Amino acid sequence: MTDTTGTTDLDAEDRKIVTLARSARARNQVAEGAAVRDETGRTYVAGTVALESLKLSALQTAVAMAVASGATSLEAAAVVSTADAPADADRAAVRDLGGPETPVLLAGPDGALRLRVTAG
Repeated sequence: MTDTTGTTDLDAEDRKIVTLARSARARNQVAEGAAVRDETGRTYVAGTVALESLKLSALQTAVAMAVASGATSLEAAAVVSTADAPADADRAAVRDLGGPETPVLLAGPDGALRLRVTAG
């Protein structure tokens, strides 16, 4: 489940979703930013939703946006947060669309990759 070896070695596509997630967090001044890449290479970017009647993590929101846009699978997901690990609910949302082997990247607010896990 957890792979901490080579976590600084991101390919260009994974660096892109980490950068997009970081930008969403900063731009919207929210607790988390997230981005997912679907099976066609399209990306979906979101921040935390914290309304009185609706609360979604950034990654849950990004997955919902992908589903609502017609994505049928995910290649990868990234979340930028101060958390030590992706929340179980976030990994479950990624797993529901992408499957248990879908990589979930966790980066700190500075964009440095801290952890790579699978959705499973």
